[in-house]
Amino acid sequence: MIDKQLLSLPGIKKILGILTGLAFVQGLAIVGQAYFLAKTIVGLWNGGKLGTQTGWIILFLLCFGLRHFMVYGRDKLLDAFAAKQAAWLRKRLLGKIFRVGPQIVQTNGTGNVTTMALEGMDQVENYFHLILAKVIGLMVVPWLILLAVWYFDWKSGAFLLAIFPLIIVFMVVLGYAAQAKADRQYKTYQMLANHFVDSLRGIDTLKFFGLSKRYARSIFKTSERFRKATINTLKIAILSTFALDFFTTLSIAVVAVLLGLRLLNGQISLFPALTVLILSPEYFLPIRDFSGDYHATLDGKNALSALQKILTITEPQIKQISIEQWQPTSRLELKEANFAYEKGQPALAAISLDTVGYQKVGIIGLSGSGKSTLINVLSGFLQPQKGQVSFGGHQTNSFAQREWQKQLLYLPQNPYIFKATLRENIAFYNPEATPTQIGQALKVVGLSQLVAQLPEGLETVIGEGARELSGGQSQRIALARIFLDQTRKVLLFDEPTAHLDIETEIELKERMLPLMEDHLVFFATHRLHWMQQMDQIIVMEDGKVAEMGTLADLQRKNGAFVRLSRSLRRI
Repeated sequence: MIDKQLLSLPGIKKILGILTGLAFVQGLAIVGQAYFLAKTIVGLWNGGKLGTQTGWIILFLLCFGLRHFMVYGRDKLLDAFAAKQAAWLRKRLLGKIFRVGPQIVQTNGTGNVTTMALEGMDQVENYFHLILAKVIGLMVVPWLILLAVWYFDWKSGAFLLAIFPLIIVFMVVLGYAAQAKADRQYKTYQMLANHFVDSLRGIDTLKFFGLSKRYARSIFKTSERFRKATINTLKIAILSTFALDFFTTLSIAVVAVLLGLRLLNGQISLFPALTVLILSPEYFLPIRDFSGDYHATLDGKNALSALQKILTITEPQIKQISIEQWQPTSRLELKEANFAYEKGQPALAAISLDTVGYQKVGIIGLSGSGKSTLINVLSGFLQPQKGQVSFGGHQTNSFAQREWQKQLLYLPQNPYIFKATLRENIAFYNPEATPTQIGQALKVVGLSQLVAQLPEGLETVIGEGARELSGGQSQRIALARIFLDQTRKVLLFDEPTAHLDIETEIELKERMLPLMEDHLVFFATHRLHWMQQMDQIIVMEDGKVAEMGTLADLQRKNGAFVRLSRSLRRI
């Protein structure tokens, strides 16, 4: 049935008012159509010539045209409204994800969130269109027809009024069964989406360890569960549609038989009997339309509920402060910061650091030690549940500061390459970059040779579905983007060379180090050779800062850093 959340949509009251008016006119047109058609047939039955019925035929055609014009107007109105509301909800969803950060994706699953933002929004849009049209039609049209039937023959009207609630009750029972099946189907769909995307993202690793076939079988089993859930839902849908058609057809047949017997006995004249007979199928048509599309709306309703679950997530209260452009005298402090994911152990515990001016801060540790989580906290993607952040003495509770994030440049393990030309990819964040600036960026990051090899040079389309690039080439494009933006002075690197072979990494390192000059750099990695160029090193263990200091200090202490070095060398 209709979701109460629909009533909170902007402009919904106006739309409901217009739809009610259109449904009212449509109902009157249906009654007029039956009335004038019955007049025409009765006139011909009584021996009248076709020419004498021209007026009734014209009125019938006018009512017929008015009825379908109301349907056309309703559909056009709902098309625009549903598209507008779906776009508004998609914007809210993406805004929520950007504000709350990757924790939403980690909690709900990458595949689920992706399908929700794409296919799920199409289902919600279809739901808005169908449910509003069907519900308003069901609330208005049958009762206008019932009043007309009652006017012409109260006995038939009483029968139709009595049978309608019985059909409604029967459909409600089947509707609950269909809802349970649809809920199970949607949960299986979410599981399939998450499982498929996670397997796809890790396909290289799975192939390397010879596990790709095992995961292919796992995906097949999950898809089979989804198929069976879909078939079970369709069984209920087909059963309910058949049952409704059977009962409505039987009800119309009963009305026809009773009218025929009364005609033979002379208890009713032909005109009212024929009018009632024409109106009887129209009386049940709205509920048949509603039932036919009810199962199509269940996916949209489930998608809307899942969407609202994300939209109602409480956002952390972030105190926005004034932050100046990062300079050699700027100071950043983080004190006793804690962070835990929703269903796991604390990822960060009592993290403190103090950074001044331009320097390179290395963050090193084994996988799962909290390096990426710390980078996400520093970028403002994740909000610490406890702790204090200070920029030049101005205190706040999070790095999600607009003026801070405008100064950041972020390079992840797998930078995204857009399906566009090489020129557009390099200048994606600086579309006004001149050819000279792009050429200089290409030279600095070592992409000149690649450009010379491409058939169309900088205008060659790369990215998904186009020319493939190696991991090193993708990282160079990301570095070129950084080089083009000389105004941002804070660089965040999250394992940028984790998937590269050592030869490519060393070559790329020579390109990266000059870009780090005159910047504040946070460089998370588990590769020890980077630490030789770091001004300060943070050693992470189990979400805690085990040690902090310069490379010489840490080697002299013979503590956590030395233990980590030995472990990494054994690996």
